[in-house]
Amino acid sequence: MANTPGARDEGARSSESTSISLPPADARRSEPRLTEEDQKAIAALPDDSALLIAHEGPNQGARFLLDTGETTAGRNPDAEIFLDDVTVSRSHLVFRRRQDGRFELEDRGSLNGTYVNQDRVDRHQLSVGDEVQIGKFRLTFYSGRR
Repeated sequence: MANTPGARDEGARSSESTSISLPPADARRSEPRLTEEDQKAIAALPDDSALLIAHEGPNQGARFLLDTGETTAGRNPDAEIFLDDVTVSRSHLVFRRRQDGRFELEDRGSLNGTYVNQDRVDRHQLSVGDEVQIGKFRLTFYSGRR
């Protein structure tokens, strides 16, 4: 078969290569930096409450107190934690204080999901330092339990 201009010989190898760079599999997020005011607020938390602090995102520096049995978060202006962005569902999730005083969250079937430490979750028991992502908002969990 005759070679036509611009046609590639099927047996020929390209001298071009493509490479990509991926972060290490065990890459960990950096610890959020707490201001002196944040540290004081966390230290003053009663045992049966918790605090979410936005360290990244459009509401950086905002603090949300979890001091009731249930706290809703979403794009609905009536939510206790109002997150005004299209990446957040109207009724995105609920934070609950359990009988043992620990907190958990439950996604309410949101379109974009809820993430804890970069893993998508439907329900999750929270621990101090957990990063909760709701849409483009990233909040770090701190507990009053000592």
